[in-house]
Amino acid sequence: MALDRRTFLQGAGGLSFLLGAGGLQLATASAATAPLDVNIWLTIHPDGRITVIHPSTEMGQGSYSTLPQFLAEELDADWDDIEIEQLNVDDRRFGNQLFGGVLYTAGSTGVQFYYEPMRRAGAQARDVLLQIAARDWAVDKKTLRTEPSRVIGPDGQGAAYGALAALGADGLAVPDADTITLKDRADFRIIGQAIPRRDIPAKSTGQAEYAIDVDVPNMAYAAVLRAPVEDEVPLNVDDSAARAMAGVIDIVTLPDGVAVVADSYWTALGARGQLNVDWSTQSPFRNSNSVDTLAEYAAAADAPGASGDVWAETGDAPAAIAAADRTFGQLYLSDYAYHAQIEPMAAVADVDADSQGAEVWAGTQTQSWTVRTVTETLGISAENVRLNMMTMGGGFGRRTALMQNYVRDAVLCSQAVGRPVKVIWPREDDVKQGTFRPAAAQKLEAGLTVDGQLDGWYHKVATPSVIGFFNPLRWDAVRPNDVISMRGAESKFYGIKDFRADHIIMDRHARLSPYRGIGASYTAFAAEAFMDELAAEAGRDPLDFRLDLVQDNPRGRHLLEKVAEMSDWRNREGRALGLSFAGYSSSMAAGVAEVEVDPDRGDIQVTRFWAAVDAGFIVSPDNALNQIEGGIVFGISMALSEKIDIENGEVVQENFYDYEVTRAFQTPEIEVYIADVDAPPLGVGEVGTPMVPSAIANAFYAAQGRRLRHMPFTPDRISAVLEA
Repeated sequence: MALDRRTFLQGAGGLSFLLGAGGLQLATASAATAPLDVNIWLTIHPDGRITVIHPSTEMGQGSYSTLPQFLAEELDADWDDIEIEQLNVDDRRFGNQLFGGVLYTAGSTGVQFYYEPMRRAGAQARDVLLQIAARDWAVDKKTLRTEPSRVIGPDGQGAAYGALAALGADGLAVPDADTITLKDRADFRIIGQAIPRRDIPAKSTGQAEYAIDVDVPNMAYAAVLRAPVEDEVPLNVDDSAARAMAGVIDIVTLPDGVAVVADSYWTALGARGQLNVDWSTQSPFRNSNSVDTLAEYAAAADAPGASGDVWAETGDAPAAIAAADRTFGQLYLSDYAYHAQIEPMAAVADVDADSQGAEVWAGTQTQSWTVRTVTETLGISAENVRLNMMTMGGGFGRRTALMQNYVRDAVLCSQAVGRPVKVIWPREDDVKQGTFRPAAAQKLEAGLTVDGQLDGWYHKVATPSVIGFFNPLRWDAVRPNDVISMRGAESKFYGIKDFRADHIIMDRHARLSPYRGIGASYTAFAAEAFMDELAAEAGRDPLDFRLDLVQDNPRGRHLLEKVAEMSDWRNREGRALGLSFAGYSSSMAAGVAEVEVDPDRGDIQVTRFWAAVDAGFIVSPDNALNQIEGGIVFGISMALSEKIDIENGEVVQENFYDYEVTRAFQTPEIEVYIADVDAPPLGVGEVGTPMVPSAIANAFYAAQGRRLRHMPFTPDRISAVLEA
């Protein structure tokens, strides 16, 4: 049967449906020099190179290597033959269906979604290669097998994939993606193995290029003086002193700032300091103060009879609590937090002379929204945007916004001066103009039976909608269900008969965006700290109290028992240990923190941390371990020191000297167990973080007999608790 486009799209209908409109490409190769294109995911070259598309973005999480491994496994390719090509366009055929088909790298969803379609694409290509060999050797395809990048015939003859690709696929059919047979896990030789990451050598030698490193011919540099308060605009600009400086090219007024474009970045920064700008003074955010904001949220959560939009519900929690033998309630607070990614925001833009096209270099977690930023800024169509996706020096949700103002500003500056322009945010701008994890107040209420069993659970979260700010289009579609604000409050790992979680949607007083662990970074802190308090009220061991709630979750029970074994929980006399059981999405983690407390200094030192994690099938073991360890350190940092203060609409902190992150000498000994389970792969990038703050808070209680209920646990707060 000849393989025309109509026949191919019918045969590949299952994968086409997964990938969205457009489907797969025609499998073609008819000349000795032509490559073999079986589908949109890969190209097999006659010289043996196999180019695989990487649809995600690389920000240190390792997806640049991990996702192509899925395809290489089913293709049965030699990993050394694989070349990885970053997807640099907003081609929704490659989109992540967990985000509605948008190209979007967030939420630890890359492995979850791409695991199957990329494997099926590799299996399709392998089948076509077998067909080519069967045709060339005049044998039954069933008599053939493959070894890495080779097809082996019934008489031991062999042919490399490149040689077979050169023979062409005319007259052959691509098998249906939905019905093609995939390998058993037992036969994997790439997936699940310790395959070295492709991005590490360049990063280790300083050769990796980030957006902040990009250098193109005739490039200028821009430094932007931004409005000190959100929603203010420049009214009058005295730029005479800045324009008089040697090397200054132009001064460009932006929607929320003024940019100095110069022949060097240092000149641009220096000239920026010479600008005299009169800002508007009408923004309601001028009244924003983080202390007042948190008090406002706390009052809403703690008000008698408070309720909100239901996020998750089973049974009748309020009725169960009201009828319980004993009832308890507690309020927990958490401050704004900054992403603290190593590379601050940076982008390069080169707008065409007629402003009908542009080339952009940017570190971003989404091809789709970066392209949209350019099209919205210039009023052009997406096909006129030439995007270069750069490796990022960290993301953590910071680079996910629908409108990316660092990209927008580079585009506007380039349009104004008629040459490429690089915009770099110095760290001070990155902090003061950042988008933050929201402040939140949480009221938890629960009942206990006479024999110390949980009887009803009500979790109220007073915090703004994060989606409503950073992606209003998405908010219009999902309102009032904000997964970014509320994840973790659903308590999906426990079997609580009468359960309810509400989102009390508060007014926003700062710029917001997703953060590592999103809502679970603070909801899990409150939930697991409260769980520990309930265990104490019941006079029960915190482990046993939790084990009663995971009778229907054997994988979760295994994690709790395993982390108890690792930490020697049952023999913890003389050690201050705290337990937590949380997770992210469907990934679960049980953690135990060991701490030492210096009451005089109000200091907590985490000395050891044990974690037992279930993230489904682990496709990249070394990388999974790195991600979980990194998540634990991230959690320690946000628990002990990271917070943003806002006074009169302006961020107080400026740099790492006053926005403190955990240093290497503060990092504890970490031991991680990863469960080997027969289940689909889940995310590991965020599962290590949510369990950490509550484990530390619970360990502090074991050490001092006092509770920490306001995150982060700064020395002044620790001292206040100890002195109360």
